[in-house]
Amino acid sequence: MSNLTPSSPPPLPAKAPGGAARRIGDVWQWLGISGDAVGTSGILRRTFFYAFGVAAVLVGAINALNMITDYHDLHHIDWREPLIWEGSSWITLMAVFWITWVGYRLAPPFVRPRWRLLVHVPLALAFSLAHVVGFLWLRELAYWLAGGHYDFGDFWPTFAYELRKDGLGYCLFQGGFALIEHLLRQQQLIATPGQTLTFDIRDGARLTRVQLAQITAVASAGNYVEFVLRDGRRLLMRSPLSAVEEDLSPRGFVRTHRSWLVNGALVTGLCPEGSGDYTVTLPDLSVPLSRRYKAALGQLRGGG
Repeated sequence: MSNLTPSSPPPLPAKAPGGAARRIGDVWQWLGISGDAVGTSGILRRTFFYAFGVAAVLVGAINALNMITDYHDLHHIDWREPLIWEGSSWITLMAVFWITWVGYRLAPPFVRPRWRLLVHVPLALAFSLAHVVGFLWLRELAYWLAGGHYDFGDFWPTFAYELRKDGLGYCLFQGGFALIEHLLRQQQLIATPGQTLTFDIRDGARLTRVQLAQITAVASAGNYVEFVLRDGRRLLMRSPLSAVEEDLSPRGFVRTHRSWLVNGALVTGLCPEGSGDYTVTLPDLSVPLSRRYKAALGQLRGGG
């Protein structure tokens, strides 16, 4: 087998019939809302729904306390008003909760390079703006149905006040996603001791299940990744390399380059190329190890 290098990416497959539906499915798979109960999609799906449930309970409890406090401190108000204020805030926040999940999928807390974390700035603003506009609309609707009028005051000063709270909440949600996903991955590792581990390579409706020991490396190829197998096959799956890394890194796979993930157990040599870069030697394959991935060099030198 000839060496595969980053300068010669694998050819991309032609578009299959029903491409629009498939692209929608790809989006759901990327978000982690579809897929099997195990593997990347299954863990991500459970992470999202567990986080959603925890957020619903905790935020609801905070809103309930605020409602009781408002009714106690603000004399001569109808008891329904604090209920409308806090209820509209809770409903809207849970309705736009998905924005925080998109941010987590784009740039989880430990993402590399770090500048990708900047994506959270516009997303946090969008999250807060959607939250404020949403609960304003619900409050105005509720007051109108009750024959009253809701006065929010000047929008931007109040939005700035809400932004501080929503920004903190956005950050806490990111930390919650990371914690829940980590716990689920650890649980999966404990639940399958001694089991022959496999990985499902999906291309649309087609599924190929391979043993992890048969995967030499995984290369990025545009919107796809290519799995280089020890038997000579090269299989494509529509997915970002970072998503595959999330699932395979606990299994001994190491990210050596922005375009490469290697099976640490199959590494047979490391050759310095100057300026801190290395070439990683695998069976019938050589891949780059960038100096930006110093942790990978330490892992491979230590036996994976």
